[in-house]
Amino acid sequence: MISEKQGFSLNGYALVLVLPIIQLVSIYLIANQLALGISIPLAIITLICFAGFFMVQPNQGKVMTLFGSYVGTVKQNGLRWTIPFFMRKAISLRVRNFESGKIKVNDNLGNPIEIATIVVWSVTDTAEAMFEVDDYESYVTIQSEAALRNLTSCFPYDPQEEEDVALRSHPLQISEKLKEEIQERLGKAGVTVHEARISHLAYAQEIASAMLQRQQATAIIAARSKIVEGAVGMVEMALERLKDKNVVDLDEERKAVMVSNLLVVLCGDKSTQPIVNTGTLY
Repeated sequence: MISEKQGFSLNGYALVLVLPIIQLVSIYLIANQLALGISIPLAIITLICFAGFFMVQPNQGKVMTLFGSYVGTVKQNGLRWTIPFFMRKAISLRVRNFESGKIKVNDNLGNPIEIATIVVWSVTDTAEAMFEVDDYESYVTIQSEAALRNLTSCFPYDPQEEEDVALRSHPLQISEKLKEEIQERLGKAGVTVHEARISHLAYAQEIASAMLQRQQATAIIAARSKIVEGAVGMVEMALERLKDKNVVDLDEERKAVMVSNLLVVLCGDKSTQPIVNTGTLY
């Protein structure tokens, strides 16, 4: 595996002043036919050296090769100079966003869902990005979607138990696991994943209506459970208050009737129409 190393380069601003002076001196010597054995080669070498200048932008690296061999990367910003025979190729070190398209995949319960992700990444090892994979940008795209598919198949859309980790109910845990999954795949390409989050999550169209009905039923059952729990407590409190204040003494049959009526009033989803008893209790 090829790892990044520091490439040879010099401050270009200093050489951009020195080389023209050397070139002018060599031209002067040639024009006056002085020391031709030194001045002519010096003029040629100086002219070749001008090809060694290159510019490095902020958050950019220049990967250098010599006859197919990697010789290093230069990340110092500004005008630089290196051996003219080094081939130089720029690679961006800036942080980038990648948003996958909506893909259809089954969760671990077999339900088809639509899911998409946003991956924030950057190149941290220029040598690996340039030489370990053919096209590191395409590699990021394909491997991110592959990691998303694999992660989705390991978790349900909704939790089946309270302690279950699900795609919809645990976004932070899912994002962290997705980041680890993508980083494991992209590490060999010299790429660091800074963040990975799910940007779209929904049931597939063919089961969306059925799943919506199931979610509504689950919500109704949960709401009814709370209502019944509260109603039982209120009935119990009413009976205890009547007994403690000696308002009325009810037998078991009348207690059962009262409990039934109170539960109907408290748990019903529609307004009740009371019937007023103007006669005796019995």
